Amino acid sequence: MAIAHTLLLLIVLFLSAILAASQTNCPIKPNSAAISAGSDDSPWLSPSEEFAFGFRLLPHSAPNDEDRFLLSIWFNKIPEQTIVWSKNDHPVPRRSKIQLTNEGQLILYNNQDDVNGDYWASGTNKIHSQLVFDEAGYIYIQSARNEKTYNLTTNNMGSRQDFWFLARLDADGVFRHYHRQRGNSAAVGSCPSSWSVVQTTPEDICSAVLGNIGSGACGYNSYCVNSNGKPSCLCPQGYSLLDPLNSFGGCKPDFPSPSCYLNGWETDSESVEFKELNNTDWPFTDYELQEGPDVNKEACKQLCLRDCFCAAAIYNKNRCWKKRFPLSNGRQSKDVNRIALIKVPRNNVTAASSCPARNDRSAAVILLSAFLGSSIFLNCLLLGAIGVVSFLVYHNKLLNLKSSNSTVYGMRVYSYKELEEASGGFKANLGRGSFGAVYKGYESKRYIAIKRLDKVEKQGEKEFATEVKAIGQTHHKNLVTLLGYCNEGDHRLLVYEYMSNGSLGDRLFGLTKPHWNQRMQIALGVARGLAYLHEECSSQIIHCDVKPQNILLDEYLAPKISDFGMAKLLLAEQSRAARTHIRGTVGYFAPEWFRKASVSTKVDVYSFGVMLLEIICCTSSVGFAMGDEDEALIDWVYECYSKKRVDALVENDEEARNEMRSVERVVMVGIWCIQEEASLRPSMRRVAQMLEGVAPVSVPPPPSIFISSCST
Repeated sequence: MAIAHTLLLLIVLFLSAILAASQTNCPIKPNSAAISAGSDDSPWLSPSEEFAFGFRLLPHSAPNDEDRFLLSIWFNKIPEQTIVWSKNDHPVPRRSKIQLTNEGQLILYNNQDDVNGDYWASGTNKIHSQLVFDEAGYIYIQSARNEKTYNLTTNNMGSRQDFWFLARLDADGVFRHYHRQRGNSAAVGSCPSSWSVVQTTPEDICSAVLGNIGSGACGYNSYCVNSNGKPSCLCPQGYSLLDPLNSFGGCKPDFPSPSCYLNGWETDSESVEFKELNNTDWPFTDYELQEGPDVNKEACKQLCLRDCFCAAAIYNKNRCWKKRFPLSNGRQSKDVNRIALIKVPRNNVTAASSCPARNDRSAAVILLSAFLGSSIFLNCLLLGAIGVVSFLVYHNKLLNLKSSNSTVYGMRVYSYKELEEASGGFKANLGRGSFGAVYKGYESKRYIAIKRLDKVEKQGEKEFATEVKAIGQTHHKNLVTLLGYCNEGDHRLLVYEYMSNGSLGDRLFGLTKPHWNQRMQIALGVARGLAYLHEECSSQIIHCDVKPQNILLDEYLAPKISDFGMAKLLLAEQSRAARTHIRGTVGYFAPEWFRKASVSTKVDVYSFGVMLLEIICCTSSVGFAMGDEDEALIDWVYECYSKKRVDALVENDEEARNEMRSVERVVMVGIWCIQEEASLRPSMRRVAQMLEGVAPVSVPPPPSIFISSCST
């Protein structure tokens, strides 16, 4: 961990020094200045004013939380104000202070003026190799003799006059090198840029972490899958995470450990089954190899079955490797030409021995004999008392079961205490939307997402359950599944399936973006989900808040719509305000919202159209309007389309530029969706058909009156 922090700090220092090298030197004098969190103090700016250093206010996890600030460095001239570095993951309260002392120490004080510890010490009293981030954006290791000993950057970074550069060791252990075009647009007629990954080291961390010491990129008994350059840690069937809130912490078996006693389950063919995982291996925990023409997959299973120490076997081409606990360095990839055979007990196997049952029967016989030997009156009295107690205990269990683990319309009804425990006290905040904060939890051997609703309608339990029923009975592969809810006192919470890849907004507007074909599959999936809500539900549902942040992605980047049906659960005034407050810029909402006109499914079509244009450009319509040009994304897209400059929309997307016919078709679909006149917009079913290519797409008219700066 210390190495990671040192590496990150060196990168930041070199980056700052290089960008300021050509500027007038403007040092901060000791004890001459301090920054206080939450005050009017301005952040310290670099000489070029491209970087800022100070306290950043963090979003609240709950409405009544106190303000918390993070000491950090960020890009000062881009709308996202991307954080380059932060002191640690522990925010500080209001009135905390950072100051440079006479001794040259930069010290962070809390609001009681107690020293919180040194922020950084250079430690440059020894001559040794160093990590260099040079002015051209390249990263390499340089020896004490100024010799390059290893190049981390092998790809072309582009001109330093046109790009900002960023390199960091991310939390998943991958060192990523990013670049971003300077300004809102690198050239006239191009999409506003965002951070793009140039290179990752290693390219596949699942395969790069080698050696028979340690657990690998993921923990013990788990396996690693490289998903779009990011490691994803999974448990085999029959195993669950050791720490539900840490997927990198390894997995534990959900069954008794093999004891190797006589008649143990691990060697009984009736008690054991093997779960198969293709293209999977744990390469460093085998203790025996069997090979030969007779060693097929079934023979490999039998070899593992007859060995009580065998936890799993790996089979490949008449070769069988036996594996013992703990399984380490697990990985799954199309390049791994092996089949993992995981030994687990069948569902009907328990760890209990049959001997205690015989003892219990013996005790029952003795007790019965004693009863028969007593007086009839005493026997009747005792039996009556036992019957009353049994009834009370059984009745109490039924009440507890009904209150804590009941189901309504196939959904689990949770108590507030259950969800508080499942979320670890609502600590793992996944984000906050228009309707409340969302927290990560773990329950029944799976992750869940818990949404705490703010200011729900003051309605009875029956009315709330009825509204939840409508959501819970809405099932489609492109809709997030509602697993249950809590309706206890003032607490209104909804429990959803957990989506491991976050929101579409995180992907589109973040550092790593889905490639063109993935983006098109995501758009098609969302269109199908909205078509289902509009036309196939027993009661039509208008989403009213379609935007990338409400489209979640599963482990395979398949899209699922969230927050559908939420409008009925909120106060009407609050719901409308939440949907239309977009900081004064053009948002996702149809003109009908601002004209007090009747609302139909066409408002969702309009929102989808704006989002579709964002999917094409990988650019936020909100962030676009915050740039130098007072122009909306939808205006600019249509102007470029009308001047036959569609290629400008995907200027930095090589894959999309190779499929310009597809790009132009999707742009036309998006323009049809954002027509100002609602009657001109197609239905979502028609949109899905056009995206699939089974319905023609005619030339769209101008959505409205446009003012554009797109040049030919």
